[in-house]
Amino acid sequence: MRTAARQRGVALIMAMLMVALAVILATQIGFDGALERQRTTTVLMQEQAFQIGLGAEAWAASYLRDDLQQDRESPPGQDHLAETWATPIPPIPIEGGMIEGQIEDLQGRFNVNTLLLGDEVERQHWLKAFERLLVALELEPRWAGILQDWMDGDRQPAFPDGAEDGEYLAMAPPYRPPNTMIASISELLALPQFGLERYNKLKPYITALPVDNTELNVCTASGIVIDALTEGRREYGVDPENLTRAREEECFPSAEVVRAVLPPDARDMIGETSSWFRLSAYVTIGGSEFSLYSLLYRTGDGRVRVLMRSLAPE
Repeated sequence: MRTAARQRGVALIMAMLMVALAVILATQIGFDGALERQRTTTVLMQEQAFQIGLGAEAWAASYLRDDLQQDRESPPGQDHLAETWATPIPPIPIEGGMIEGQIEDLQGRFNVNTLLLGDEVERQHWLKAFERLLVALELEPRWAGILQDWMDGDRQPAFPDGAEDGEYLAMAPPYRPPNTMIASISELLALPQFGLERYNKLKPYITALPVDNTELNVCTASGIVIDALTEGRREYGVDPENLTRAREEECFPSAEVVRAVLPPDARDMIGETSSWFRLSAYVTIGGSEFSLYSLLYRTGDGRVRVLMRSLAPE
């Protein structure tokens, strides 16, 4: 009888173990299935958000084409902040979420690639302008010379703060300067000790564009940038509120006014129109958030090309 009791006890324990294993297995299968469904849903929402972001690109291109056509029909053909393209898109409901965005004029920023523009006299003018911009933002002006030396094609460190291959290759990890124009302002973070704090303070006022057909648009440039370019003689950056108010209906200041206080060799780099823009589109689908940043180039015949896409800001 004792042997039979032991056998029944072992059988009961085995049955309980089998039930426990079955419960664990069923739970794991259910968890894996739920996780896979969530992953699939997230991927589908991200793909849907990306396609909506591409639709926002088409919207932006349409606005920029229409703007160019309107400029041709009603001179003087300026690109300023009172135009439709410059109006931010408020949150617009879409199926399962919403979208919002904004088009920015990148030619309203200081183009750091102008530090390599033209002859030595022109380069010195843009170097001094960049130094004044840094000072206005309470940053050390020496970074202008460091960046110019980072991009120039020679192998001689500029005095007193420049550096070339020898200094950069001695760092950990080692790297080389580009010795040419940069493609993204984020390359400033490669400058030794420049740091994220300085970068975030300077980022809203600068861009990295080709120097061909990239005149600074004084209609959209901030007062600080215009002051830096004109040696502060117009003082547009002193009262940002007045500058914003003056731009509610038209271009201000005009290129003619700004050219009057510029040296002759810098007047060709001032204009009232733009070809380079950036679209920032923000899409929310369900619980998924998606951001798309697109570099747009508008040609003289009205075509708008997407030259670069990024899922993160510079």
